[in-house]
Amino acid sequence: MSAVTARDRDPRRAWLLDHQTRPRHRGRLPAPDVSVAGGNPECGDVVTVDLRIEADGERIAEVGFEAQGCTLSQAAASIVAERVSRDHPTVREVEEMLYEDLLDLIGRDIAMHRPKCATLALGVVKAAVRRLSMDRQLKAAGYSPEQIESMRSAAG
Repeated sequence: MSAVTARDRDPRRAWLLDHQTRPRHRGRLPAPDVSVAGGNPECGDVVTVDLRIEADGERIAEVGFEAQGCTLSQAAASIVAERVSRDHPTVREVEEMLYEDLLDLIGRDIAMHRPKCATLALGVVKAAVRRLSMDRQLKAAGYSPEQIESMRSAAG
């Protein structure tokens, strides 16, 4: 395998900078079905993801996010939001998304020193669908939304 040259990296760097300066799907959604925040304490990156689910209860209809932190984490949040909004994956498909694929998309040569920054947004999207799934299970078990929120608050 040949080494990655600066010429190979330049288009990806420009793409990342474009996502950082002109983020796609940035902004909180009104009345999301689920909202989850996550962060990278090592460098101060924070991403909050809102998801709205389609009426079938399985596909992501809309995603919005807010992010602060380094260029890489903000660009990656925009890239993840753009992909989810474009593809409308099912909850299961989100659960099956691989961090490795995101690193390949961004470029391992760019993300290799900060993989946590590059994958933070995907981790938060995955956490959001896990929360959605857990809430569904609790509702099916007879818990009210207020009881579920109370349990979540008590858990910390």
